Order: sequence, then C-alpha cells, then structure tokens
Amino acid sequence: MFLDEAIVEFISGRGGSGAVSFHREKHVPRGGPNGADGGRGGSIILVSERGKRTLYDLQLAQKIVAQSADHGMGNKRGRDAKDIEVKVPVGTVIVDHETGDPLIDMATHGMRYVICKGGKGGKGNMHYTSSVRQAPNFAQKGAPGERILAKLELKMLADVALVGLPNAGKSTLISRLSAARPKIADYPFTTIIPNLGVVRFRDESFVIADMPGLIEGASDGIGLGHQFLRHVERCRVLVHVVDTFPVDGSNPRKNFDLIETELRRYSEDIWSRPRIIAMNKLDIVPAGEFNEMRQQFEDLDIPLIAISGATGEGTERLLDAMLEALKAAEPMDTPVILTPDLQAATDQFWDVVPEEGGGFKIVGKRIARMVEMTELTNDEAVRYLHRRLERVGVIDKLRELGAEEGDEVTIGELTFAFTDES
Repeated sequence: MFLDEAIVEFISGRGGSGAVSFHREKHVPRGGPNGADGGRGGSIILVSERGKRTLYDLQLAQKIVAQSADHGMGNKRGRDAKDIEVKVPVGTVIVDHETGDPLIDMATHGMRYVICKGGKGGKGNMHYTSSVRQAPNFAQKGAPGERILAKLELKMLADVALVGLPNAGKSTLISRLSAARPKIADYPFTTIIPNLGVVRFRDESFVIADMPGLIEGASDGIGLGHQFLRHVERCRVLVHVVDTFPVDGSNPRKNFDLIETELRRYSEDIWSRPRIIAMNKLDIVPAGEFNEMRQQFEDLDIPLIAISGATGEGTERLLDAMLEALKAAEPMDTPVILTPDLQAATDQFWDVVPEEGGGFKIVGKRIARMVEMTELTNDEAVRYLHRRLERVGVIDKLRELGAEEGDEVTIGELTFAFTDES
C-alpha cells in the first residue's frame, strides 16, 4: 500500500519531579537538604530512512506518545525515559497541522529531527538553599512534554519526472532507462504509485520518477490527482510522454494539451519548469504517419524526441536532452526551517495582555512552563514562583497595566488572584 500523507499527534514525555529530602545520618545532627532531580522525559525523534517508501505505519498509528521520566527519590536522581525514533521516508515534509507552519523537510537519508522534546526533570530541594532559606521544603515538578499535531506529506525526491496520460508508456520507459522494474501491462492505470529509478549515463547519474497517469480534472483532485501531482513538485525537469498511437483513437496533441492544462492549473511554478516531449511508441506507428503527428507540435518551443520505450530507439537522445536540461535548471528552493536558536528565542517570549472582561492573561511558553513546574499546593513554592515572575519582569508589567490586588491573572489553564507582595 502507498500512502503519502498522514496526520499524527506526537506527545513527548513529562519530566520527573524533583524530590524533597534531607540528609539524615547518625552523628550528623544538621544534615541539609539533598533532594535529587527528576529524570528527563522521552523525546520523539523523526529519522529519514531511504528504505521506507510509504507513510502507512504512521497513518495507522495516529498518536505516538513517549514515556514520562521517573521522579527523584531521596538523594537518587530519577531515571530518564527512553526516546522514541520514528522512521519516515526520505522526502517527507513535516507541517504543523494546526497552524500550517512548515517544520522540517526530511530531504536526505539519515536526517534526525526532534519534533517533540521531552520535558526536563524538576529540581530537587537541594537547589533552593540560600542564606535566608536553609531548609527549603519544596521541589520543582517535572516540565510537561510537548504536543504537536503534525501533517506528514511524502514528496518523492527525483530530478526528472515522467508525466502523461495513463498507458502512455511511462513505466516501460523508466524500465528501459534505469534498473526500476515497475508493473507493466497493456491497460490504463497499471502504475498506481510513483516509481523511482537511478539513471547512469555518460559518467553522470540522476533520479527519474515514473508518475502514475494523470487524467482530466487531476488538478482538482479527481482520481488521485493531488497526491500524484504533489510528487512532481520536487522534480526539476519534466518529460511529457505522449502516446503517438493511442488505442482509443484520440488525438496525441489534444492529449498533450489536456495534461499541460492540469499541470498549469495545479501550479504555475511546476508548469514553467523545463520540459521535454517524448513521443513514445514509435515502433508501432504506421509508416509515413509520424511526420504528420510531429507537425502538430511544431508550434511549441519545447524539445521533441521520438522514442520507443519498448525497443530503446531514440532513448539515448532523450537521455542527452535530460542531462542538458538538468544542467541548465535552477536548483530547488529549500524551505525555511525554524532553527534551534530561533526556536529557543521564540520559547523565551512572553507578554501580558489585558482581557476584555477584566483581568489579565500572560502568554508565552516560558511563563506557562514556570507555573506548570510549580507545586501550587505548597505555599513556599508559590512564593518562590512569585519572586521568579518578579525577576523576569512579569509583575512590573502587570503594575504598569494597572493590575490591582485581587485582579484575575490567567496563565495557561490556571487563573490566579493578583497579589503585589512588594
């Protein structure tokens, strides 16, 4: 089965909470706090694998959840949870399904991308000692894991795409030009998944893709139009394979125009890429009829090469034309991906927003994480949180916006009453 799209919810593991513990030893009357930290939650890591060809496993999974870490126990640190590695085919593009933002393009074999980072472990009470706090009776909770609903799209990586109507002879041609061995039969829609083959010619090599046959309305998704056309997005050169002797008696030029129209409706960028016309099945065209057919394409400023995928006639000239077109074609653009440094800067952002009905809302991952890692039933821990918010500048911002004692302040899913301890 070939599936080139999957929507999966990824959830990393929560970090373990730190421990509240005090050193107790015979003949040591003043043993201080020694609570250990919690472990790190499991991350989810995507790994691009050349051997995988579909997203079938992920389509079935729908949700992948990493384990949470162990809590600190006394002076013993909690154990880290195991990371989960998820293998995806090379050429898989990952998009945040809820925002539409691109995350990563798994364009090469062996790429690794942490799509959900495990929550860090909470600090034990040994970290909170100070000159005025000799015996802290609180610890930090583990950080929550991350969650993302991701859309994975497989866009096959190839230099040249063979496009055309069903039964135009694309599969026969790719089997002639490369070591690919797709299913070949004398009926339409034999190819139902894209096939890749490596072409080695004149000390050069490139990848060619045999795309399943397109039909009228493919740009609107009729048949499997969008799924197939998506793979053409990665190809720098298109070879339009035209059946010069259709068994249904249709006109080759009209068939050519039909597919070109669908390509243009789907994407002007794809339609404008370098094109070669391969007039196929030369071996079965009646004598004297080929020149008449060729004249139908003379108004086009596109290289036209007569070939026979079955006998190999003309394929060497076709390969020369492919190499020439590839050398002249511009390299594909690389999508902009949020780097770890930019991601970290985004995570540090916060702001205070006045609510329409009164009160204030504090937005930002950093502040939400502070609250989620605080044991809110412990008064000492809550006072420490208040001091942290003051150091960051949140309390000053609330004062500037006119917050008064008792005003509601929302952080994430929780609502607090504002208290100005200063």
